[in-house]
Amino acid sequence: MVRKKEEIKQTVGERYAQLARRVAQRADASCCQPQSGCCGPAGSEIANPISGQIYASEDLKAIPLEAALASAGCGNPVALAELHPGEVVLDLGSGGGIDVLLSARRVGPTGKAYGLDMVDEMLELARENERRAGIKNVEFLKGEMEDIPLPDNSVDVIISNCVVNLSPDKDRVLREASRVLKPGGRFAVSDIIYRGEMPEELRRNLELWAGCMAGALKEEEYVGKLKDAGFQDIDVEVTRVWKQEDIQGTEAAEAVDRLGPEAREQALLSFVSAFIRAQKPVPSACRCCG
Repeated sequence: MVRKKEEIKQTVGERYAQLARRVAQRADASCCQPQSGCCGPAGSEIANPISGQIYASEDLKAIPLEAALASAGCGNPVALAELHPGEVVLDLGSGGGIDVLLSARRVGPTGKAYGLDMVDEMLELARENERRAGIKNVEFLKGEMEDIPLPDNSVDVIISNCVVNLSPDKDRVLREASRVLKPGGRFAVSDIIYRGEMPEELRRNLELWAGCMAGALKEEEYVGKLKDAGFQDIDVEVTRVWKQEDIQGTEAAEAVDRLGPEAREQALLSFVSAFIRAQKPVPSACRCCG
């Protein structure tokens, strides 16, 4: 690892704490301010311009605006995870709570949605959004996805929205995900993957770690790590090929612009959003009994 894990986590934490504070203060309520990074289609105020295009308008109307403003995702795992009433869902890196609140509505009062985040400011924002939404089957937990504070075999579905790539220890994240999932449980996350070989200049950039780029895995790496963690039935579906305009005005764009010409061109052509599915195996029945 070219950077200490603690340094990466600190940079990521500071970036998302700053986003939470901006949203809480509604500093970026007026979209398209210089450097705001909030300018999606139709004047979206979503923090990540990609996020402004992935949630249905009826979903956004069903939650507090601040939950949407804090979204920095690259997909819609709630829509793709096929959640069912009564299921227990865990969102890794839940941020302002948008996917937790939407999941809670899908699983209904007999189910539950957990959100896990390491950033105090995001947890405070998410809990306020929970209160304002009036949703009762939700719980936000303080912790890191490398050490999930839930018991073994306690969750039906794990979702995440462009967060696994932020971890400097993805093997541990995936082992923890397998641990807390029930047998037959589903791993269903949106994330960024990288096509080709990432230049070291890009991989070393802490701003691009926080911007969901430098920590991205290649598809075959992601699949291999999931297999090593014990998952099966793994599928990677590309949902969006990034374009230069997707990151215009964001911190990631500024960091990419400072790269050399070759690295900059490769960065803009090699990132895609993907939906990654996998399943925790169900133990085989004992053949020696009865």
